[in-house]
Amino acid sequence: MNNALLEKSIRSIPDFPKPGILFRDVTTLIQNKAAFKKSVDLLAKKYKNKGLDKVVGVEARGFIFGAAVAYKIGAGFVPVRKKGKLPFKAISTTYALEYGTDTLEIHQDAIIPGEKVLIIDDLLATGGTVEAVIKLVKQLGGKVSGIGFVIELIDLNGKEKFKEYPVYSLVKFGGA
Repeated sequence: MNNALLEKSIRSIPDFPKPGILFRDVTTLIQNKAAFKKSVDLLAKKYKNKGLDKVVGVEARGFIFGAAVAYKIGAGFVPVRKKGKLPFKAISTTYALEYGTDTLEIHQDAIIPGEKVLIIDDLLATGGTVEAVIKLVKQLGGKVSGIGFVIELIDLNGKEKFKEYPVYSLVKFGGA
């Protein structure tokens, strides 16, 4: 699959958020109507007719892609948010970051036990965030049926944390 349009639409910012990091900025892809449409269409094509009940999008850029994919495949959308942002009763999990910890939450009634769930986020790096989301989905009794990303940083081996699940990425970059 040739995703040159997507790849060239992603801005690379050296030394952000700290020296030595090459940040892959997906906001430029979202701004490009052809690239954004293609990314959503490709993700939706991969997951259409799979009997998925819910798409879980990870704050914040995962909301953009996840909601669009959910709409296209006829599934419900569930936001996973940072601690304290959801208005109803939620369950949470805390996970390690490179420089500390963070906490994610999901409404306790967002997923019905047995529902087939697709997780969508913009970027796979070390995999810690999606590993936390998988934990939340499983706590609610959901079945993770796939995990999709726009960008994968292959040198960071993030998908090793969840290799029992099918992972799909539209664009793969070497190097962090």
